[in-house]
Amino acid sequence: MAKVWVYAELNQGTLTPAALELMAKARELGDVDAIALGAGAKAAAATLGKHGAKVVHVNEDAAFDDFIAEPATDALASLHKEQPADVILFGFTPDSRDVAGRFAARLEVGLISNAGDVAAKDGGFVAKVPYFGGAKLASMKANKNPAIVLVRPKSFEAKEVGGTAEVKDLKVTIDVASKRAHVTERVVEASEKVKLEEARVVISGGRGMGGPDNFPLLEDLATALGGAVGASRAVVDAGWVPYSMQVGQTGKSVRPGVYIAVGISGAMQHTVGMKASKVIIAINKDAEAPIMKMADLGVVGDALKIVPALTAAVKAKKK
Repeated sequence: MAKVWVYAELNQGTLTPAALELMAKARELGDVDAIALGAGAKAAAATLGKHGAKVVHVNEDAAFDDFIAEPATDALASLHKEQPADVILFGFTPDSRDVAGRFAARLEVGLISNAGDVAAKDGGFVAKVPYFGGAKLASMKANKNPAIVLVRPKSFEAKEVGGTAEVKDLKVTIDVASKRAHVTERVVEASEKVKLEEARVVISGGRGMGGPDNFPLLEDLATALGGAVGASRAVVDAGWVPYSMQVGQTGKSVRPGVYIAVGISGAMQHTVGMKASKVIIAINKDAEAPIMKMADLGVVGDALKIVPALTAAVKAKKK
């Protein structure tokens, strides 16, 4: 069996959703060790065990939270020297990208980025990477061991399988030179809204919404459905909504139970970030829009009339 590592990223003491998504794929590839560093690492071990980790290596040194990337790189390099892995999976998040890049350079191996899938093949590992805005998929084989792969969030569905992991303390000496770039402040955006990446229902708007003043119509529908609002790149680039709402190749990937695309044509740049949704509903004036071809349900008409009517129907149903 292949030796598989998952870098289980923690955000202020809590496992990121991407970490548990990676566990789902890692179980298919071989025996899984997870590495959790920083505050909350020991508490996270139980959850990682339920998701298939046989061993969880932990270290709660404050340096992993206070300094950027290099302490984590030291820890991974130290562990790999003692017990090498065949493939190491990282989430395609800002922090994990930083660690993965430094770690690959430290080991002098390549790194495959922005992957949507990973598989064992011919004694090595091959990752599927989208290009041309997601219209095509390239098969990229790791050039050396370990294969280091950054995987897009929502590429896999996290699922508990039961089990208990053996927890091992990861001994590491963090070099003084690794304590250079440090965190000076953390700002958490206060919000009562459902997070876009975690929402079970996502309503995204495109240019067909006509302008930024009409996006509250989507907010009303999202509130009624207990969901979140996203957007296409076109409206983000136009300044209608902030970048944090963008769904697509250069934005966020989502995997809700229901995805409602309102006034979105369906360019590949957008669909690569939402095509894993279980049910896709498209509302568009153009019956021939590309989004209609991938939708489970297509509604042809004026979104500015359809969305308020849908919101009213949902609210009436709740009474």
